[in-house]
Amino acid sequence: MVYRKGELTPAAINRGWPHQVALREAACTGANHKIHLDFCKDLSLCPRGHSVYHDHTTWRVFCFADPAHATRFRARFGGEPFDPKDRGRGAAWAQWRKPG
Repeated sequence: MVYRKGELTPAAINRGWPHQVALREAACTGANHKIHLDFCKDLSLCPRGHSVYHDHTTWRVFCFADPAHATRFRARFGGEPFDPKDRGRGAAWAQWRKPG
Protein backbone atom coordinates (compact mmCIF):
# COMPACT_ATOMS: atom_id res chain seq x y z
CA MET A 1 0.00 0.00 0.00
CA VAL A 2 1.29 3.46 -0.88
CA TYR A 3 0.93 6.27 1.63
CA ARG A 4 1.09 9.94 0.83
CA LYS A 5 2.59 12.57 3.10
CA GLY A 6 -0.02 13.86 5.54
CA GLU A 7 -2.53 11.11 4.76
CA LEU A 8 -4.06 9.33 7.72
CA THR A 9 -3.03 5.69 7.90
CA PRO A 10 -5.48 2.99 9.00
CA ALA A 11 -3.52 2.59 12.25
CA ALA A 12 -3.71 6.35 12.95
CA ILE A 13 -7.46 6.28 12.35
CA ASN A 14 -7.89 3.36 14.74
CA ARG A 15 -5.86 5.16 17.42
CA GLY A 16 -7.48 8.57 17.05
CA TRP A 17 -11.03 7.50 16.19
CA PRO A 18 -11.50 4.08 17.84
CA HIS A 19 -15.31 4.20 18.13
CA GLN A 20 -16.53 2.95 14.77
CA VAL A 21 -19.95 2.27 13.27
CA ALA A 22 -20.64 0.26 10.10
CA LEU A 23 -23.64 1.05 7.87
CA ARG A 24 -24.63 -0.85 4.76
CA GLU A 25 -23.28 1.00 1.74
CA ALA A 26 -26.77 1.20 0.21
CA ALA A 27 -27.82 3.45 3.12
CA CYS A 28 -24.90 5.82 2.50
CA THR A 29 -25.32 6.77 -1.15
CA GLY A 30 -27.12 9.57 -2.94
CA ALA A 31 -28.87 12.10 -0.73
CA ASN A 32 -28.09 10.01 2.36
CA HIS A 33 -24.40 10.88 2.01
CA LYS A 34 -25.09 14.57 2.58
CA ILE A 35 -27.52 13.77 5.43
CA HIS A 36 -24.79 11.79 7.21
CA LEU A 37 -22.20 14.53 6.71
CA ASP A 38 -24.59 17.25 7.92
CA PHE A 39 -25.49 15.22 11.02
CA CYS A 40 -21.79 14.67 11.81
CA LYS A 41 -20.79 18.31 11.30
CA ASP A 42 -20.44 18.92 15.07
CA LEU A 43 -19.36 15.38 15.94
CA SER A 44 -15.84 13.93 16.19
CA LEU A 45 -16.07 12.16 12.81
CA CYS A 46 -12.75 11.24 11.22
CA PRO A 47 -12.17 13.05 7.91
CA ARG A 48 -11.35 9.71 6.30
CA GLY A 49 -13.43 6.55 6.60
CA HIS A 50 -13.21 3.20 4.91
CA SER A 51 -15.32 0.33 3.63
CA VAL A 52 -15.37 -3.37 4.46
CA TYR A 53 -17.08 -6.40 2.96
CA HIS A 54 -19.03 -9.15 4.71
CA ASP A 55 -21.31 -11.78 3.15
CA HIS A 56 -21.21 -10.09 -0.28
CA THR A 57 -22.33 -6.80 1.27
CA THR A 58 -20.34 -3.58 1.39
CA TRP A 59 -20.35 -1.66 4.67
CA ARG A 60 -19.23 1.97 5.10
CA VAL A 61 -17.36 2.55 8.37
CA PHE A 62 -17.74 5.88 10.20
CA CYS A 63 -15.03 6.52 12.80
CA PHE A 64 -15.51 8.73 15.89
CA ALA A 65 -13.12 9.92 18.61
CA ASP A 66 -15.90 10.28 21.20
CA PRO A 67 -17.94 7.18 22.13
CA ALA A 68 -21.03 9.35 22.78
CA HIS A 69 -20.86 10.61 19.19
CA ALA A 70 -20.77 7.05 17.84
CA THR A 71 -23.78 6.22 20.02
CA ARG A 72 -25.70 9.26 18.71
CA PHE A 73 -24.88 8.29 15.14
CA ARG A 74 -26.12 4.72 15.69
CA ALA A 75 -29.29 5.98 17.39
CA ARG A 76 -30.05 8.17 14.36
CA PHE A 77 -29.00 5.91 11.47
CA GLY A 78 -28.72 2.40 12.88
CA GLY A 79 -25.74 0.36 11.86
CA GLU A 80 -23.52 -1.95 13.83
CA PRO A 81 -20.50 -1.38 16.06
CA PHE A 82 -17.29 -2.11 14.17
CA ASP A 83 -14.14 -3.28 15.94
CA PRO A 84 -11.01 -2.67 13.85
CA LYS A 85 -9.59 -5.93 15.21
CA ASP A 86 -12.24 -7.76 13.14
CA ARG A 87 -10.85 -6.43 9.87
CA GLY A 88 -8.85 -8.78 7.65
CA ARG A 89 -5.09 -8.56 7.21
CA GLY A 90 -2.87 -8.22 4.16
CA ALA A 91 -4.63 -8.75 0.85
CA ALA A 92 -7.89 -9.40 2.74
CA TRP A 93 -7.73 -6.04 4.53
CA ALA A 94 -11.25 -5.08 3.40
CA GLN A 95 -12.86 -8.28 4.76
CA TRP A 96 -14.92 -7.92 7.92
CA ARG A 97 -14.44 -11.04 10.02
CA LYS A 98 -17.67 -10.30 11.83
CA PRO A 99 -18.12 -12.45 14.95
CA GLY A 100 -21.31 -14.43 15.42
